[in-house]
Amino acid sequence: MKLVFATHNIHKLKEIQALLPQTIELLSLSDIGCNEEIAETAATIEGNALLKAQYVKKHYHYDVFADDTGLEVTALGGAPGVFSARYAGAQKSDIDNIALLLKNMEAQQDRSAHFKTVIALCMGDEVHTFEGIAKGHITKEPIGTNGFGYDPIFVPEGYSQTFAELSVAEKNRISHRAKAFGKLIEALGELSSN
Repeated sequence: MKLVFATHNIHKLKEIQALLPQTIELLSLSDIGCNEEIAETAATIEGNALLKAQYVKKHYHYDVFADDTGLEVTALGGAPGVFSARYAGAQKSDIDNIALLLKNMEAQQDRSAHFKTVIALCMGDEVHTFEGIAKGHITKEPIGTNGFGYDPIFVPEGYSQTFAELSVAEKNRISHRAKAFGKLIEALGELSSN
């Protein structure tokens, strides 16, 4: 069975392929000739994952899954959420996003937050979504050099270190992305054996 992961990131692709049943051949967007930018214009994380998966299904006719992730901060009403990657502006860096978030959190006592990943799977005529959440809190300054995005200011529940201080293997065991992909892989195992 062929399945497209709506990404151009070869590292993400290899990581997921290693977790899938051997009966599933995983393809990237590059493998199917999809080089256009798929607009992420939905108002929610779930919506963006669905947009990407449904675009590939409609235009390329492959079974496909797509993911989207955001950081949702309680005191900021769920922001940056769907705008996590471009919180400080479209051309800004992770450092800019972190700086703006910390500035907006200066007067906040409640520092609780969570990362959310949603995966949308379009197989045959069916659409499934899988969600992974990692609860935690926002630090007052960046700590650690591993990871990316908001990892240096996010301490997962039950830990005293930020995601950026944990090893990749440790983070992958407890992350929002790992939880969502775990649910996807379980479902694909069931679907491919039917």
